[in-house]
Amino acid sequence: MVFLLGAAHAQTTAALPAPPPRPAVVDARLGVHPDKTRFVLELSDAVAFKVSTTAAPYRVIVDLPDLVWPGGDAPAAGRGLVQRYQRMAGDSGGLRVVFETSGPVQVREAYMLPPKDGHKPRFVLDLAPTTPDAFAKSVQPAAQPAAKPAVVRPEPAPAAIPAPLPPARVVPVALPAAPPAPSPPRGPEKPLIVLDPGHGGEDPGAVGVGGVFEKDITLAVARELRRQLEATGRYRVMLTRDKDVFIRLRERVGMARDVGADLFLSLHADSIATGSIRGLSIYTLSDKASDREAEMLAAKENRADAIAGLDLSGENDLVASILIDLAQRDTMNHSKRFAKAVLESVRHDITLLPSKPHRQAGFAVLTAPDVPSVLVEMGYLSSPQDANQLKSPQHRERLARGVTRAVDSYFKWLGGPQKL
Repeated sequence: MVFLLGAAHAQTTAALPAPPPRPAVVDARLGVHPDKTRFVLELSDAVAFKVSTTAAPYRVIVDLPDLVWPGGDAPAAGRGLVQRYQRMAGDSGGLRVVFETSGPVQVREAYMLPPKDGHKPRFVLDLAPTTPDAFAKSVQPAAQPAAKPAVVRPEPAPAAIPAPLPPARVVPVALPAAPPAPSPPRGPEKPLIVLDPGHGGEDPGAVGVGGVFEKDITLAVARELRRQLEATGRYRVMLTRDKDVFIRLRERVGMARDVGADLFLSLHADSIATGSIRGLSIYTLSDKASDREAEMLAAKENRADAIAGLDLSGENDLVASILIDLAQRDTMNHSKRFAKAVLESVRHDITLLPSKPHRQAGFAVLTAPDVPSVLVEMGYLSSPQDANQLKSPQHRERLARGVTRAVDSYFKWLGGPQKL
């Protein structure tokens, strides 16, 4: 009799449906931008979240009560404004991510991006530097009405982050779990152009005739090109740097990929031993460099985000390399199409390098496998003619006007019949 009851119980239990899997973290990354540090979590499903900040020490706390993050909870190395961060269990058994920052920070934005263009949902957190006084003004005691009960009660941090979270210093950040729906509904987003002024900060680049620095020329041209592109009303434009700061080459590419750029233009002005060579040239990624990049991206630790919207972490080296190579070939063809459009558009107003103005090389800033990219050598600062022209606002305006026409031509080709 006992046996029969036990069997019946076993059958009933087996018939119950398995609980649905909880949303989980697929990938995480930190990116350093000129004016902020960005943290991105790629998720299997969108979830709600809460963000708070603490002082003494400065921390940013993100609670995602419905999310799990498989793996260990050892602190991860930080970048930019984040010294390190750690995942841990939240009050409700969900996820809490604690960021130790290098000083007072402002939570500039925190939002959940819905799935789009093959991307999974993404949680995005943007942190910007602020002053201790500005941070202190935003801090309110937890007992005051402004400290809303919706914020998850802080816990003592584990030994890996030894200082406790002071309850009276928790500041709720009133940010929605998702961006508010626009009204009226927006149409398709405008293409996003990322302009990359070469060099910057302690890296002046080439030093030309009269002591002009390449880093200053590239930034001036990028600003003028942004002005003209935005004036058309057809594009969104982002600069990898809008001031005199140093940014590593791979970080420039990472910025373009993080924001989903449709086109990436890196601006440079070279200098060589002779002053007789002058003229604009444009580079796209070489086949050999593409092969090396595909091989590197196929390495296991890089596969998860090697191609936007496609996780290759479960593929073997050969399959991953082939898929990345196919994506790169398509991107390289688009890059070459745009390079051709630039040369055709500027050749009547700008002197081109006489010998083969379209060139191919393995520049690091051209290696994004999913963003069409070109590097424009706008002239030679070792040439008195080129140097004087690039210092001229009128010449920079003509150059930007020609590149803007090329951008128009390229996106017309993308959106209509596939020919210029």
